[in-house]
Amino acid sequence: MSFNSFGRLFRFTTWGESHGPALGAVVDGCPPGLELDEAWIQPFMDARKPGTSRFTTQRQEADLVRILSGVFEGRTTGTPISLMIENTDQRSKDYSEVALAYRPGHADYAYDAKYGFRDYRGGGRSSARETAARVAAGAVARRVVPEVTIRAWVSELGGDAIDIAQFDFAEIGRNPFFCPDAEAAKRWEALVDGARKDGSSLGAVVECIAEGVPPGWGAPLYGKLDADLAAAMMGINAVKGVEIGDGFRAARLRGEDNADPMRPGEAGGSGGPQFLANHAGGIAGGISTGQPVTVRVAFKPTSSILIPVETIGRDGQAADIRTKGRHDPCVGIRGVPVVEAMMALVLADHKLLHRGQCGG
Repeated sequence: MSFNSFGRLFRFTTWGESHGPALGAVVDGCPPGLELDEAWIQPFMDARKPGTSRFTTQRQEADLVRILSGVFEGRTTGTPISLMIENTDQRSKDYSEVALAYRPGHADYAYDAKYGFRDYRGGGRSSARETAARVAAGAVARRVVPEVTIRAWVSELGGDAIDIAQFDFAEIGRNPFFCPDAEAAKRWEALVDGARKDGSSLGAVVECIAEGVPPGWGAPLYGKLDADLAAAMMGINAVKGVEIGDGFRAARLRGEDNADPMRPGEAGGSGGPQFLANHAGGIAGGISTGQPVTVRVAFKPTSSILIPVETIGRDGQAADIRTKGRHDPCVGIRGVPVVEAMMALVLADHKLLHRGQCGG
């Protein structure tokens, strides 16, 4: 039994561990004839890779992608696309204590309980390092949905949220936090520096918007676009919550306030309605409406911290553990390109599913 694959028609499988020789992904179901090479994929990898600022883990990985199959003369062939990323800066000795005791909040105990043993070096498959493969696969997915623009950002870090009035898309690429609010980014520097100095970590909320998604993607009842998006985002290591549109805020609204009113669009509405709100996040009944698809994703604080935490050892005896090594003080920062990748992967799958059922 294996659950390392995601998707239906556009399907990807990730492989590899945090401290193994390499990791990667196999993408199956990609249509033929799409332009694809390493140069297209690499910028997305560079956005996620570690060691780019003092606010992320100082592990140094170039995260260079190699395309091993499925591409000929710069175009996809329709056969499985194999992507490989080498690991070059592992320090397995940093995990000697983790081999003997479980990190609370991490998957150490759960993996041991399920399999009877585990790869304790960086957490193996439970490490955020696995998400590099998802970003590579997501870059392929973007070629399948060129009509869609996908952008994500950190909207909250350590409980400190951005000011929507100060939102600037251009600012996201100007700071190490993927933050659209310049003033918030300045505050977050002190927050993350403080957490790192204390040997602790912080959580974050990542928001993602996909613009250009046409109406009709998704299917009732068990192929809902929002259900697949939720599953994709929850499948990211360290994610503990997902909201579509207003999410939990919708439960605090009255019906008239939660509705997305419609008026005729251009040419009397023959081209679709004009929506006056988007509380539903661009999805109704599990099917896209043509509005922007919006998702919020909550990342927990990194479990690998220097502050001693009560736990038990593999022998069942009480112990304290502090995790040495190089870890993200806020894993949600580098979660931004991962969330974008998962959005692209789900949308690519649903585009092909829609075409398979309805044509076009």
